[in-house]
Amino acid sequence: MSAIKALKQNVEFHRVYSRGKSVASSRLVSYALKSKNDGCRVGITTSKKLGTAVERNRCRRVIRAAYRSISDEIDGNWDIVFVARFKTKTSKTPVIEQTMRDQLIQLGVIKQG
Repeated sequence: MSAIKALKQNVEFHRVYSRGKSVASSRLVSYALKSKNDGCRVGITTSKKLGTAVERNRCRRVIRAAYRSISDEIDGNWDIVFVARFKTKTSKTPVIEQTMRDQLIQLGVIKQG
């Protein structure tokens, strides 16, 4: 299992928010922007509206686990930001994984077929 390259700076997140495409559902919002970097970089955002630190950390863990399972399917170099929604707190990893896969297909990050 390889380490996930992370978006860390606020400027990087804002670049993806402003220039990238997005798809939203009740469990997750995905933003994607084609990148010149080598490989994919991922950022995860969880708002304090979701709950306590324990709940926010669980959301991040579930999103990271879902991303790891589909990361081999990603085609090209992308900067991706996932924003947790309220239903992420009660969702299991396979549900988030399927939601994430569907959204990344819509954004063109994962090629079908």
